[in-house]
Amino acid sequence: MRTFTAVVNPHAGTAGWSRRAVAARLHPVLATLSDLGAKVTIEQSRSLEHAVDLATVAAERGDVVLAAGGDGTVGALAAAVIRAEGVLGVIPVGRGNDFARQLSIPAEPSALATLLHDAEPSAVDVIDVEGTVVVGSMYAGIDAVANGYFNQARVLGGAGYHYAALRALAGWRMVSYRVTIDGTRHDVRGYTVVVANSGYFGNGRHAAPDARVDDGLLDVIVLTDVSRRAFIAIAMRELYTGVHVNRPEVLVFRGREVSVEAGRTMPVGGDGELIGTLPATARVLPGALRVLSGHQTS
Repeated sequence: MRTFTAVVNPHAGTAGWSRRAVAARLHPVLATLSDLGAKVTIEQSRSLEHAVDLATVAAERGDVVLAAGGDGTVGALAAAVIRAEGVLGVIPVGRGNDFARQLSIPAEPSALATLLHDAEPSAVDVIDVEGTVVVGSMYAGIDAVANGYFNQARVLGGAGYHYAALRALAGWRMVSYRVTIDGTRHDVRGYTVVVANSGYFGNGRHAAPDARVDDGLLDVIVLTDVSRRAFIAIAMRELYTGVHVNRPEVLVFRGREVSVEAGRTMPVGGDGELIGTLPATARVLPGALRVLSGHQTS
């Protein structure tokens, strides 16, 4: 019998979500798991640090840890599960849920419960960014600036992504980046550098459409100096389908270790949270995380 501990971040997701709203998404999944014969424990976290502690204890006793929250929660609990050599499941109740999207994890409760009950763990890659585990993408530049604005605009819900991008653009000055990929240096000037494990970030934007979570490689997407009009077209339309990578101003690389430096202080984001400042180095950890997923690994 598979046993689960659901570690709940009740404040994940869009502003205005109450514990009751999170529970309304969570409880049908857990109830169906119980009906299927699984043993399920629910742990309410007081903070992200507390959630990590709860996940560590659960993984060490052999439970599948269910990360009930957004991408930031998933990344933090993934780190605990990796250390404990455990298995992670994801119940997407966050704002973006981009890692769940990449892993083809269904939102419908009965389908999700069946996947969690029946699926065999898949080994997927994660990123190590200066000691922080990131499951989706590390990004530095206008995306990270917008991340800060978005975290201040939770009352806007999903529309906050557009508000944050436009606010970041209003005060933007181009940055000179030095991007070193597996020892090869690239000097570029532009808006942002995204180092992607997963193809999605920012609430469904397909920033790295060819990225895979099981290939042992990081996809590096660099948006160079384009007009503001072109930037808006990319940010508001093209990123959702991934066609931006066909532009000559968008550079695409792949590698296992990526260091990013800039000519001035710039924030660094990962999994929807600000995690530091440049310079930063991202390294792929191939197959480090075992996760229950609808994703077909190679």
